[in-house]
Amino acid sequence: MERLPVAVIGAGLIGRMHIDRALKHADVKLVGIADPTPEGKEVAVAAGIPWFSDYAEMIEVSKPRGAVVATPNVTHARIAVDCLERGVPVIVEKPIAETLEEAQRICAASARTGLPVLVGHHRRYNPITRRAKEFITSGRIGVPVTATVLSTWLKPDDYFSVTWRRERGGGPILINLIHDIDLLRFLFGEIESVQAMVSSGIRGFAVEDTSAVICRFRNGALGAISVSDTAAAPWNWDLAAGEADRFPQQDVNSHYLSGTLGSLTLPRLEVWEYRGGRGWHDPLTSERTALHRGCPYIEQWRHFRALIEGREAAVCSAQDGRRTLEATLAVPAAAASGNAVLMEH
Repeated sequence: MERLPVAVIGAGLIGRMHIDRALKHADVKLVGIADPTPEGKEVAVAAGIPWFSDYAEMIEVSKPRGAVVATPNVTHARIAVDCLERGVPVIVEKPIAETLEEAQRICAASARTGLPVLVGHHRRYNPITRRAKEFITSGRIGVPVTATVLSTWLKPDDYFSVTWRRERGGGPILINLIHDIDLLRFLFGEIESVQAMVSSGIRGFAVEDTSAVICRFRNGALGAISVSDTAAAPWNWDLAAGEADRFPQQDVNSHYLSGTLGSLTLPRLEVWEYRGGRGWHDPLTSERTALHRGCPYIEQWRHFRALIEGREAAVCSAQDGRRTLEATLAVPAAAASGNAVLMEH
């Protein structure tokens, strides 16, 4: 089977991740990299892949059948819509766009052209996440009751040498929390409302460094998420799940999901349940599932090809990405107003 020709637009940190995985993938063939910067050209030359300063020229010359949009958030809608109108399906890195209006432009373009869009919420492809989804949908933990999520870590001082990371929109809500909100939506279903508080009390930047979030799910479950990028702590998905080699993996949990029949921890996949009497005086049994590690970005490339060829439905569609963005943008809105923010859908 011939490999599907694909391209990457944007050769920054996440773009380079997609490039590396595409070069190793049996299902896709990287035929072009578009990035106007000297660093982007260096990445393409080092990989031996044709480089273009302009993505439109790359599409015309290399003729990819799919492309990743890994450019700054403010450009996502413009580039994604342009690719779709040129006949190229896309993976749009998260967040799908900066605003709900721009996200809707992508959704509309996908519907208008009949071409699929994936949003790069890569945790959905992790074997841990997929097994957790199986536990929940099978009824193993019963009716979902609560989700408690810790997303606490310490970003080094030099991380903030880039100006936009000190300004509104460049903090842990849109950069990091959005992943946890998407993961909870994937596992527990749609979010109905959001309440929140934010603080910039540690670093004193315009952007937040800490947030506390409460969300109500449509099924009645409640979620509590603690987020901070200024805490010397290991309790977050990135350090616990071992998805990226640049982070030292910690043997801890970051997500605690409780139901009427049992509870589940992530990423260790520990199920806690009663196997005799049921009540707090009775003993609980713990069972852990150990999985082989799998790269979510590798699986995303495989799925992207299957989606383009019509063999699978989208794991995270444009509408899905828009809903995750809506719930994430509700966090600063709720914090500013002091009131719960209701989701539109």
